[in-house]
Order: sequence, then structure tokens, then C-alpha cells
Amino acid sequence: MSTYVYGITAASHPSLPEGMGGVGDPARPLRVLTQGDLAAVVSDAPEGLRPKRRELLAHQNVLSEIGAGGCVLPMRFGSVAPDDDAVTSVLAERADHYLERLRALDGRVEYNVKANHVEEAVLHHVMALNPEIRALAESNRQSGGGSYDDKIRLGEMVAEAVKAREAEDGAALENALRGIADAESVGPESTGWLANVSYLVERATAEEFLAAVEQARKDMPHLEIRLNGPLPPYSFVEPGPAEPAGTTAAGADTGAE
Repeated sequence: MSTYVYGITAASHPSLPEGMGGVGDPARPLRVLTQGDLAAVVSDAPEGLRPKRRELLAHQNVLSEIGAGGCVLPMRFGSVAPDDDAVTSVLAERADHYLERLRALDGRVEYNVKANHVEEAVLHHVMALNPEIRALAESNRQSGGGSYDDKIRLGEMVAEAVKAREAEDGAALENALRGIADAESVGPESTGWLANVSYLVERATAEEFLAAVEQARKDMPHLEIRLNGPLPPYSFVEPGPAEPAGTTAAGADTGAE
């Protein structure tokens, strides 16, 4: 049977609560595979596992329980290895990497910050800061809406100005938070957000980071800023001992939205 991998810890990590289960229905019992100074928390992998809310939460709950006892390198939802031996083999092969990551991530958590424009607010900004757009909009208004070509031209100008503003605001938000975090990981641009960044933050300075996010909301009210965390540091672990199953979704948002 395939092995589902939740996370990697030091071999000296405190034991899990007895009888604790993970993904699957019924929940598959957890077990710990030890290899040298490392350990992996695993269970049997259920057949046909899909990223349903119950399974996402089960994965997240296991990682939360592990993290309460010390540093864990979280695997993304759906990480499955062929068997237990494959997991311990990778732990042995990449021991230096995992031990370094455990040291680097000890006492740290991940926060994911996403942002998008509030549509009406950004259009107001674009109109206020671009006299050419204002002039064409006013000309179209006075002529009963403007010709077809003028409407197309105005739409293209607004879209271009909004796109430029997205780049500016995304960079401004990242700069406002960068100095408070130990590291950052930028998410894919194809997510539809003008900013999608995960930050590695010391637990001891988390309040400072949260205050900086609140300040950014006040300074940039034309942005909708979403904060997710604290999370296990998914974005700062790669690579893991197993590949996510092809049909599953995972990452910093696991079980979050």
C-alpha cells in the first residue's frame, strides 16, 4: 500500500497522541518512520484521495499537532510515496538538506498575503492621476457616450493604466512587509491576484508582522488584502520525499479558504 506523508521532523520530536488519525474515511492511523536523526509522520494512503474539505482539514490538523511539539517540515496535501521504504530512503539521501531546513525553520511560521484592487477605488485613482483618460471620458460623456472607436480606446487606456497600477501596488505591498520577515516566497502570477506572497516569520515577532499588514491596509485602502496564517512553512521546505498526487491541490492555502 502507498504511504501518505504529512511532515518531517527530528527523530527526537515528541511523540504524537496515541490513536490520532489522519486522512481517509475512516481516518488512517498515524505512524512514525525513523531514519537516523530524522523522522517522517505518515499513514497508509487512502485510495481515490481528493482535496475535499474534510481531508484538507485532517492533513492540516495533523501538521498542527506535530507543530505544537516542535519544528516540522510540512508536506503538501496529497504527498504520496510508493511505500515506507521509499520514504526512509529519501530521508537518508537528503538528510543534510532536511536537517538544515529544520534548523532554519525552527520557531518560524508562514503567513500568506494576497491582494487585489477594490474595483471602484482603483478606477477612481486611475481617473484622478491620468488627465488623458479623464479628458476622453468627459468627451465621450458630452457626446452621449462617444463613438464605438472612442469607447474601445477609453477601455484600452483604462485597462493599461490599471495593469500598471497593479504592478506598482504589488511592489509597494511587498516592500512594506519585506523587512519584517526572514524570507519570502512569491506565488505564481497566474492566480489572479496582484500580489500573492508567503512570508517566513519568527513566532516571537509575529505581532509586528501582523501590525505591518494592518498598516498596509490603512495606507492602501484601494487594496483588498487577505492574510492567511500562521501556517506551517509550506513554501520554504522544498523538495519533499513524495510527489503530490496529480489530482490534488495544495500549498499555503491548505484548508484556509
